Amino acid sequence: MRFIPHFAFTKFFQVPEIKLFSCSASRELSESISKHYDSPLSDSQLARFSDGEMQTIINESVRGSYTFFIQSTCMPHDNLMELLLWIDTAKRASAGYITAVIPYFGYARQDRKDKPRVPISAKLVANLLTAAGANRVMTMDLHADQVQGFFDIPVDHLKSEAIYVPFLAEGDLSNTIFASPDVGGVKRARIYAKHFGRELVICDKYRTKANEVASMTVIGDVKGADVVLVDDLVDTAGTLCKAADALIEKGAKSVRAICTHPVLSGKAYENIENSQLSSLIVCDTIPLKRKSDKIQVLPTASLFARAIRNTVEHKSIAALFHQ
Repeated sequence: MRFIPHFAFTKFFQVPEIKLFSCSASRELSESISKHYDSPLSDSQLARFSDGEMQTIINESVRGSYTFFIQSTCMPHDNLMELLLWIDTAKRASAGYITAVIPYFGYARQDRKDKPRVPISAKLVANLLTAAGANRVMTMDLHADQVQGFFDIPVDHLKSEAIYVPFLAEGDLSNTIFASPDVGGVKRARIYAKHFGRELVICDKYRTKANEVASMTVIGDVKGADVVLVDDLVDTAGTLCKAADALIEKGAKSVRAICTHPVLSGKAYENIENSQLSSLIVCDTIPLKRKSDKIQVLPTASLFARAIRNTVEHKSIAALFHQ
């Protein structure tokens, strides 16, 4: 049998080159991820025609490489379209494996038909990403876990517990009760209550229409407690502020909230600043439109960088989550 030297194998089985690309909506986060990954962002540019039409340009070879496009799809009309164009650009440039890193996945709230003649937009977006050429999606705290099933490609669903649990553990939780601002978020809040061995209460809301809460009922005893509301995103902050009011009325000593994605549209900042929330802790999956004394931002770059490295090295993603 002919002997084949070791260097011959390494020549044919080299680890693919890693390319990290920043898209428009996540520039600061992308730069932070690249620092944690210890790899510079790859050279690219976004050009626009006079009517706003976008043209994505990659200024270096990506042939055979692992390419990662980092883009939250907040304000999805432009940002989602831009991400699709970047994916198509890499596919046509013969990239070896394309991952869409979407810290905040827009349209995830439309995950079912809750009334006649409405779209399931989350499924449509999943189809678009796959059709564009994505081989994998990496995201954090989907509004509903079942959105993962809308994809026919692998989805790495990162959990913000890996960030919030160590943060909360630094404080005194002896008088803390965890709360869900609605029935749909009970599972999310229960994770924290179970981990820290604390009680759980539920705020049952009734909506008359989207982004408008008509009434709020507290299920459970919060008298004299420091309450932590847990949610995946905060949009207009109407639900959070109504929940905080209801909890204070029921005798809560203080109310703060942890919400992964700071969408913060409409009068969200005014609602938060005028509310009975003592603080709102969010992640940097979406850049803040402005600063607020009540809003604290926790970084996610280290978690995403480790997840990207584990993807490249074919290691477990679940191992990154706090157990």
